[in-house]
Amino acid sequence: MQIVRLVFVCMVALLNFHSALAQKERFFDVRGKEIIGPDGQPFLMKGTNLGNWLVPEGYMFRFDNTPSPRLINQALTELAGPGEAAAFWNAFLENYITEKDIRYLKSIGCNSIRIPFHYKLFTEEEYMGGRGTARGFMYMDRVVEWCRKYGLYVLLDMHCAPGGQTGDNIDDSWGYPFLFDDPASQRIFIDVWVKIAKHYATNATVIGYDLLNEPIAHFFDTAHFNPKLEPLYKEVTKAIRTVDKNHLLFLGGAQWDSNFRIFGKPFDPKLVYTFHKYWTEPTTAVIQDYLDFRDKYNVPIYCGETGENNDEWVRKFRETMDSHRVGWHYWPYKKMENKAGIVDFAKPEDFSLIQAYADSTKKNFEVMRNIRPKDMNAVRAALKQFLENCRFENCRPNKGYIQALGFK
Repeated sequence: MQIVRLVFVCMVALLNFHSALAQKERFFDVRGKEIIGPDGQPFLMKGTNLGNWLVPEGYMFRFDNTPSPRLINQALTELAGPGEAAAFWNAFLENYITEKDIRYLKSIGCNSIRIPFHYKLFTEEEYMGGRGTARGFMYMDRVVEWCRKYGLYVLLDMHCAPGGQTGDNIDDSWGYPFLFDDPASQRIFIDVWVKIAKHYATNATVIGYDLLNEPIAHFFDTAHFNPKLEPLYKEVTKAIRTVDKNHLLFLGGAQWDSNFRIFGKPFDPKLVYTFHKYWTEPTTAVIQDYLDFRDKYNVPIYCGETGENNDEWVRKFRETMDSHRVGWHYWPYKKMENKAGIVDFAKPEDFSLIQAYADSTKKNFEVMRNIRPKDMNAVRAALKQFLENCRFENCRPNKGYIQALGFK
């Protein structure tokens, strides 16, 4: 009996110890218009997006007519075969973002990053050379741990949702926002977020979850789609809160994260409303509607994407947002042969062979055969060189852009 009692006392003590540890863990919170950091102080996000890593985009490969992950993979598979294409993607995932990238971002002054991802990384669907429900966590956990190590925080962004939430290249869709009309896609969307939220529920390095990137492009029937956005946000929020009450939820407006008129009164105590801005004047007038929304509902707002412009514009818009206490993640961190980012890297020799094939019109297999490069060794060498050039140690800091962001 004494032994049984001793075992019971030890078990209770162990449970209390773990409970105390959990209570000590501090998460991001919301206090009126401010996001509150784990230290209990207002936290203004300043950082970048890891664009093109888990969601490849054609323009970052310098393709003009092959914009989405699916189409990029198709072009590479036609060129090099499924085996070599899969090998390229697996090496790309290992090389494009490494611990050195994260350490560097902290060193210049970033306090957080946003990670765009594709829902397929958390399903059994084929994507970027592999499949498996745990695959996304393998890559995501690695970056989250590096960020914990160097003192950065992470926002997770579903850039590509089942069925497509935007209806354009950025969501890797079939050219239409089927998510909002397809209950099966909505179930997968919710299931993936619940899986992610359950996995990170007690991880304080994660700020929260950006539920849908840039939903509903302006060229679709907005009268049909817009009323469906907030109800879907409410549904996925309800599901996430069954497994994770700790993290912030970020809601993007309709029409490329620009239209907040679709929102009503906040329905969760930890909501942040996010907008994106590109190619506008870098003035207060451009964000006034979002500032008014913040004042009306006493909630935080945040700019999840902006940039893709010259250094002077980047500086002016950053100063505008800073002056109104609006946090931001500029887009993107890294690109090939392009100064509108924190770093860039050289285009490989003979990469033009890949560009020419990817951007050609291939109306049938005869055309495909005729335009396929004759020197496939050069194509393979260019792909291999791309994988080497994109590694952090071969990247070139864009000093003007970095200074425009107020970083070192």
